[in-house]
Amino acid sequence: MTWKKPAETPPTSETSVIAYKAFNRDWTCRGFQYRVGETCEHEGEVKACRAGFHACENPLDVFNYYEPASSVFAEVSLGGDMARETDCDSKIAAARITITAEIKLHDFIGRAVKWLVARAGEAKTEHATGDRSAASATGDRSAASATGDRNAASATGDRSAASATGYQSAASATGDRSAASATGYQSAASATGYQSAASATGYQSAASAEHETAVAMASGLEGKARAVAGAVIFLVERCPETGANLNAFDGIAGRDGVKPDTWYRLVNNKIEECD
Repeated sequence: MTWKKPAETPPTSETSVIAYKAFNRDWTCRGFQYRVGETCEHEGEVKACRAGFHACENPLDVFNYYEPASSVFAEVSLGGDMARETDCDSKIAAARITITAEIKLHDFIGRAVKWLVARAGEAKTEHATGDRSAASATGDRSAASATGDRNAASATGDRSAASATGYQSAASATGDRSAASATGYQSAASATGYQSAASATGYQSAASAEHETAVAMASGLEGKARAVAGAVIFLVERCPETGANLNAFDGIAGRDGVKPDTWYRLVNNKIEECD
């Protein structure tokens, strides 16, 4: 297969563009240190994928470059000279970037849903199966399902549910007694509602319980989970060769040897902190 150079628009000067960017957990990206609230300026040529500060207009395109389970996310404002790719994704290179606000994963997923729904039309708000599609269900006892590649599902109603099964997908359920399930490779699930649950079963996926009555379960190969104090984490260790179940662990954050707000994996039948 021959690599095709992405088509790129000539640099233009625009007032500002709202976009989204991911970083390592220490707020670095490609060796550059960023800070929320700060503005950075690039001197010289601006060229997509080569020079300038990069971010994506479509939040889900960020997953092309950073894993949803092991990154921090932000809304950014781009300005000055900008260059866009025209046949790849929504990435923009800019001469100026301002990190306007950190966005937690469940909010980031919500932004992705809104972005895609605004462009796809209301017909895809509850069930979306296309590539990079999105599903959103906000009514009581409602459900959202997104099965396309790099998609997102968000359910915010009481007793609602969100399911995202695509590659690098993400699911967020914020309603009371709601549930979030993400089964894609390197996907992430976040449950923030009262008595809600997050389940991540894909390879290297992650589950996060953001309420003291919630449960986070990571049962995929090399999966991880974290929880706030009082919430439960459930971890499964699998055989790398066969995927067979080897060991399991459950504990409550703040006791049972589990630190709150800390990512854990199960290795050799012992929980280990991880990034």
